[in-house]
Amino acid sequence: MNELLAVLGNCLKNLQICIMELLNFIFRLGVVFAIFGFLFGLFEIGLMILQTGRVRSIWESYTVKLVKYLFLVSVTFMFCMNLDEGKISPYHFTIASCTLLIYFVGKLQSKQEQQALFAQFGKNIPLGKMGNFSLKAEIAVISISIALFVLFLMFPFLASNKFSLWFHDSILNIEDTPVFGFIFKIIGFFFVVNMIMKVLNGITLIMSGRAFVKVRSGIHSSKDDDKFDDFEEMN
Repeated sequence: MNELLAVLGNCLKNLQICIMELLNFIFRLGVVFAIFGFLFGLFEIGLMILQTGRVRSIWESYTVKLVKYLFLVSVTFMFCMNLDEGKISPYHFTIASCTLLIYFVGKLQSKQEQQALFAQFGKNIPLGKMGNFSLKAEIAVISISIALFVLFLMFPFLASNKFSLWFHDSILNIEDTPVFGFIFKIIGFFFVVNMIMKVLNGITLIMSGRAFVKVRSGIHSSKDDDKFDDFEEMN
């Protein structure tokens, strides 16, 4: 009996260590995502200044988003490996893959909800101010980004380009600053909470069967999105 209790105690201890390591790594990714978003946001602001007076087309919007996501997966991959030895942590790679997928899907769902609100309450708002949205383009950008992340596993050197290294070093420098680092760590904490809630909600939806209903309705509504995109391009 004592031996059984000792084994159960060791199992619970190991489980606690695994959970803490998991949460710590997701927290680190949350900080990385937040700082990367801040840095890339500066680039987008500069791009918007250069495009003052001209509405960005849907293809330009998704080109910028694709570039953003590709750099994000590149930087994320670099935090899954030892840059000095070039070794990849399979555990961190798996967790980062799931986190990236949840993060991208969350962004897609937020965009869908935003468009639904515009459709319901923003009939008098010019289309250019509502932002460009295409479900097929969103899925394509996410698919390409995740595929590239998996490709890095076979060709790690592709992730270590000079732009990604600049983002990586800049993120580390900002993370170590007293004020900004603390602010982004707060964001990282809420990122962990948000990830946990999304996972729990996903499990609930799958167990209830509502997830499959949402997928079917999303596929049917994609035809309407294409019509919206055609009108957007004409303008």
